[in-house]
Amino acid sequence: MSTLDVTRAELALIVLYLNKAEARDKICRAIQYGSKFLSNGQPGTAQNVDKSTSLARKVFRLFKFVNDLHGLISPVPQGTPLPLVLLGKSKNALLSTFLFLDQIVWLHRSGIYKNKERAELLGRISLFCWMGSSVCTTLVELGELGRLSVSMKKLEKNLKNSDKYKNEEYRAKLQKSNERTLALVKAGMDIVVAVGLLQLSPKKVTPRVTGAFGFVSSLISCYQLLPSPPKSKTP
Repeated sequence: MSTLDVTRAELALIVLYLNKAEARDKICRAIQYGSKFLSNGQPGTAQNVDKSTSLARKVFRLFKFVNDLHGLISPVPQGTPLPLVLLGKSKNALLSTFLFLDQIVWLHRSGIYKNKERAELLGRISLFCWMGSSVCTTLVELGELGRLSVSMKKLEKNLKNSDKYKNEEYRAKLQKSNERTLALVKAGMDIVVAVGLLQLSPKKVTPRVTGAFGFVSSLISCYQLLPSPPKSKTP
């Protein structure tokens, strides 16, 4: 491929990435929490960026609660243990509730919904729902990693006399394990962010700590949404 073809292909991937509302939301999230880290809760330009970006992100999440509502009623893969099924459905229910209540918060901040006390209460409830969904995600990922580890060990025994990294099934399981490990790290960070936003431990989880964890969590989300590069054709 010529340099121009490579550049065109790379730009096409960037366009594909930025066309996703979810990707734009996560980029704004990184800006939001990066600003929170810089401001450390103090008035100034960084805090203004934090607040304005937080409000802008809510537009990207309009009606997004339908996604997790669909996940809540969708069938689960056969063979999934009941505890993991219940945790997964709980995560969907809590995340859907968070996204629905968050729209009421947006209506209040936009000046459409006038009841300030009710909006603040619903905003706090929504953050507890998000924290609960992150806890469920953490437990689901731990359970799935355990299941993957057992299946990989069985596969390793069967491939004792050959290079396991050349086995397509083993490589697929290894990639899935890496993806779930990354999701586990992100969910753990999101719990810390939720604790910071709810001010459950204000002395330990300061705005700067919340911003740092939120920024790294956002970068992980951006990475997870990256499109797969096209496979090069062999001559």
